[in-house]
Amino acid sequence: MTLDLSGRVAVVTGASRGIGYFIARELAAAGAHVIAVARTVGGLEELDDQIKAAGGHATLVPLDLADMAGIDRLGGAIHERWGKLDILVANAAVLGVISPIGHVEAKTFEKVMTINVTATWRMIRSVDPLLRLSDAGRAIVLTSSLAHSARAFWAPYAASKAAVEAMVRSWAQETQSLALRVNAADPGGTRTAMRAQAMPGEDPETLPHPSEIAKRIVPLASPDLTETGLIFQAKHNRFVAYRQPE
Repeated sequence: MTLDLSGRVAVVTGASRGIGYFIARELAAAGAHVIAVARTVGGLEELDDQIKAAGGHATLVPLDLADMAGIDRLGGAIHERWGKLDILVANAAVLGVISPIGHVEAKTFEKVMTINVTATWRMIRSVDPLLRLSDAGRAIVLTSSLAHSARAFWAPYAASKAAVEAMVRSWAQETQSLALRVNAADPGGTRTAMRAQAMPGEDPETLPHPSEIAKRIVPLASPDLTETGLIFQAKHNRFVAYRQPE
């Protein structure tokens, strides 16, 4: 069934490249007005060109997510112009460094937590009231299996994604009785710049292209979605539930 997001407004962070870029394009192709947020103006302009060429609509927001006041202003601006928000895709994240935990510099750890955790919380806080005003609010927060595997040398990134998942689960429980659906999405290994930075010896051609992963994640924005508080594994195209440690 073709996804119809006509008349819906979507925020996508980290929209200038990788998975966020292609999610933004897919949302626009389905009829949503995309508010594309990223630091890189050139990447946003390229995205805008692609969306417009396909007959879609976008608003570009050049914003460093370390600018917490800027995130707050974004929520206010969306409220003034549209009066609601239908879709949030919290995709932006930084890797930090692959290193023994005792060797991680304080500024590196703090940046990972600022962008991956604090900015995600700030964005949720900024748009939660707007998503509640939608008849079918949808929040999709990108995560990683590292939140659970806690792989050696990945401590800052893994810790940040574990924190994000805890926020998503709590938010989903808070909003369970509302029309808002909140889920985490784990893209799995994907052919992105972050993956190349983390795994420089890996053949990128062995990984799915971010456009493929975006096509699997975007249906989580459907007004017909019923699932909430789960992880969507894009690699397997399925939802999985959390469980307590055994």
